[in-house]
Parts: sequence; C-alpha cells; structure tokens
Amino acid sequence: MLYGREAMERLKKCRVALFGLGGVGGYVMEALVRSGIGAIDVIDHDTVDETNLNRQILATRETIGKEKTEAAKERALSIRPDCVVRTYPVFYLPETADRFDFRSYDYVIDAVDTVTAKIAIIERAVSSGTPVISCMGTGNKENPAMLTVSDISKTTVCPLARVMRRELKKRGIIHVKTVFSKEIPMKPETVGNGPISGAEPMRRAVPGSTPFVPGAAGLLIASEVVKDLLGRGDEA
Repeated sequence: MLYGREAMERLKKCRVALFGLGGVGGYVMEALVRSGIGAIDVIDHDTVDETNLNRQILATRETIGKEKTEAAKERALSIRPDCVVRTYPVFYLPETADRFDFRSYDYVIDAVDTVTAKIAIIERAVSSGTPVISCMGTGNKENPAMLTVSDISKTTVCPLARVMRRELKKRGIIHVKTVFSKEIPMKPETVGNGPISGAEPMRRAVPGSTPFVPGAAGLLIASEVVKDLLGRGDEA
C-alpha cells in the first residue's frame, strides 16, 4: 500500500548479502524478508548460544546450538517460502572471499563485529561498485533513539566508528553509509560474583548489550537498504 506493486516487484528481483546474523543482523534479515527482498545471502560462522537470548531475534530455546545461517533460513522461509536464502556458515576472510561475487549483489550489509572483517567487506563492496551500509558499535548502549544514519566521515562518539574512519582513510575510502549511536557507552558491570548464577568473570573487552539498541539498528539498516533499492534514499 505504501510503495505500490511496481516497487514490490523491484524488491523481489533484488539480491542482497548480509554479513553477520547477531543482534543487529538478525533484525536486518527479519525486516528484509518481510519487506519482500527476493534473495538474501547470509554469512555467519557462529551458532546460536544461550547468551544470545537477550537480544538476538534468531535465538530461541529451539534454535540453541544451530548454525545461525540455518536458523535464519528456516525463519525466513517460515515467513516467505518464496524468498531465496543462500547460507554461508563461514567467516569472511581472505580464504573465503572468493566465494562471494560482490558484483552479483544489489546491496551489501556489514553487520559483523570485527574490524578486520568490516574493512575487508567494505573494501570489496567499494571496489565492486556495490552499495554498502555498515553498522558501528551497539554494545554498552541502552537508548535506541540515539541511533542515526550518517556517512562514516561524520560519525562521532562511537569508538568503533573512530577506528573504522582511521583505517578506511588509510585505504583511500572516505565515504561509507553507516548506522551509529551518539550515545556515550556505558561501563558494563562484571557478573562473575553477581546475581547471574554460574557466570564467568566478564573480560574487560566484552561489551554488554540490551534488546533495544542492536534490534533498532538492524531495523534502521533494513529501512535504508529498502529505500536505496527503490531510489528513495537521502544522502547520508
């Protein structure tokens, strides 16, 4: 009703690559499937874990232990059996990069959480001339209203965005569409001696996470992808 039949037919012909099916990527997948995207390649090496239950839409008691790519495919097909879902339960690394022809995609989505992989995905998308959107940090945040869409060159506050700006600039990449949060990161509590029974002491580098911010970031990314594919997007 909002976009019209012609736009929906256009989305049905689109193929996107989604790297990462965690707290952000799972919601990207959910929204793209429900928006009518015709084909989605999902790339994630991980399996669903009990610790994912607080924030990842793919994580349920029934999916614990499953490959996230397989859980994503099953969920997608339970919503839209006509959606073509290709699964790649791998890291995006130099050894696996040749499995992906970025020129075959209409859009590439970076929802992974390691700097090395994020840079490699963005570099490959840029060199292939394929639109790409990258999610910055959503851990240690609690306010989804602080999320925004911006070019990487205009990001502020986010520690991950700062690293990405620097590293991409070294590689001659100045402009990339991102979703990032302007919220100052919280300091997570350690849980080893806290109320969570059996929990091991939290390493300093491991961020805490809420259900709100990663999910909202995923929905925001999906919204941008659909708008861009339909030629309705604004400049970041």
